Amino acid sequence: MRTANPALSEKTFQNLAASDSKMTIQGTINKSLFLILLVFVSGYLSWQSAYPTGWSTDTAPTIPSWYLPAILISFVLAMVIIFKKTTAPMLTPVYAILEGATLGAISSIFENRYPGIVMQAVMCTFGTFFALLMAYKSGWIKATENFKLGVVAATGGIALVYLIDMVLRFFGTNVPFIHENGTMGILVSLGITVVAALNLVLDFDFIEKGAEQGVPKYMEWYASFGLLVTLVWLYLEILRLLGKARKR
Repeated sequence: MRTANPALSEKTFQNLAASDSKMTIQGTINKSLFLILLVFVSGYLSWQSAYPTGWSTDTAPTIPSWYLPAILISFVLAMVIIFKKTTAPMLTPVYAILEGATLGAISSIFENRYPGIVMQAVMCTFGTFFALLMAYKSGWIKATENFKLGVVAATGGIALVYLIDMVLRFFGTNVPFIHENGTMGILVSLGITVVAALNLVLDFDFIEKGAEQGVPKYMEWYASFGLLVTLVWLYLEILRLLGKARKR
């Protein structure tokens, strides 16, 4: 079982200790909703700290000093969770809080530049989520091996391009079209957003297979973590795409 999400890979279910308490779909849903709530709460508080006197198009957001440390710590936590799955119940809520805080800060910047864009991005993210969930449950989209291979390859290519872009920016340049708001730039962002959305299908398949195989209960937290990773990526890509469209 393949998935492009590094948290939900085909090897995730290997070498798991037997347990009388099993992973369920409902349990995973409950934990996912809890994590999303944590993201919203911490994101709201982060937004408030960026606009201590209230939001206004005439007031630039104040990015908190903890912004970069929060990104670094959330990355470290993600790596720990991925490589030591039993830590998911303890670390995933902390990860969600840190992700929400960083998303709140990022969103405040976009909202100041393009008023109304954050609500649009949130609605598009969850609209895409529910649309793909319905398509998956109805069988309109199936996570076949070829489908998984295609999404994995596309996601890996995007990750490589982003890594190259990060390196090039240290030398004062970047990969063409990624940050541009022209027609090609928007098409590139649209393609990346589609790939991010298709990762949700692989996440749904992972959760369903995990419940079928009766893996240990703590994997509900792990699966919820993986789904959150995809949702955060999708939201950021939609935010970038809308920002490019508005900038034009």
